Amino acid sequence: MEAMIEKCAGLDVHQGTVVACVLYGPLDKRPKKSIESFSTSTKGLLKLNDWLISMKVTEVVMESTGVYWKPVWNILEDNFRLVLANAKHVKNVPGRKTDVKDAEWLAKLLRSGLIEGSFVPPEDIRDLRDLTRYRKKLISNRTAEQNRIHKILQDANIKLTSVLSNIFGQSGRSILNAIINGEKIEASNLKEMVHWRTKASIEDIAEAINGRLRLHHRDMLRYHWEHMIYLEEIQKNLEDQIEQCLEPYQREIELLDTIPGVNKDAAAVFISELGADMSVFKTQKRVASWVGVSPGNNESAGKKRAVKQLKGTKR
Repeated sequence: MEAMIEKCAGLDVHQGTVVACVLYGPLDKRPKKSIESFSTSTKGLLKLNDWLISMKVTEVVMESTGVYWKPVWNILEDNFRLVLANAKHVKNVPGRKTDVKDAEWLAKLLRSGLIEGSFVPPEDIRDLRDLTRYRKKLISNRTAEQNRIHKILQDANIKLTSVLSNIFGQSGRSILNAIINGEKIEASNLKEMVHWRTKASIEDIAEAINGRLRLHHRDMLRYHWEHMIYLEEIQKNLEDQIEQCLEPYQREIELLDTIPGVNKDAAAVFISELGADMSVFKTQKRVASWVGVSPGNNESAGKKRAVKQLKGTKR
């Protein structure tokens, strides 16, 4: 393998330790190597950073193993050109596997320019990505709690869903609050609770909520209701934080919003997953490949073979 980098390092990252192998020397000669192990605590990673600087390393490679690479990346990214390698693409020769050999193999591949780095967005985009992904989980959790409320109402034979299109709208929430608090709901009370635009009549709604509600049902409704309200409050705070993170990208948001089917929330996901600097992908084909909507190429002896398309994430 032809050498291309004079001083580089390979890191084999684990939960508690990092094994670092530095290869250095003239490109036309066999490189010298230096191997050290460090703790993954902040103190240990700072020692790793200082050691790599003292060795005058310019480029560092590590595998994308779970989330263990992230703290290492955060500490080293200001001082070195980092490469995040896909573990499938840098598998070593089978047999005699050790952490030292893994680190040395990564360093050899990097020295020869044989590793294609994975896309890692800048810090502000990574923060935005965490927020948008968490928002999706919160929405999913809130929907799950709403489905549980539906289930309890059916068990108590309260047919509120039959007369209201959305029981978590203004009218539905007022009625559910009264049910959970054990209030006696009469026609006069319903007139105050139900919004004037509601299509169902007061008589139909009164008949729908005349079920067999036990104390157990009321307790379960309260648990799910309070959790749902809590999730909605957290989601609102999260939305405000996402808005702050998106302030530098208003132009990109406006452009994405012009695409049919893409609203502001979807545009935020676009930016959080792909970033705003498209130059890191070189071509639009690279973007399609990274997202997982572009099949690979498998051709041999003039024959093209079927290739499975990668399953891109929903994000």
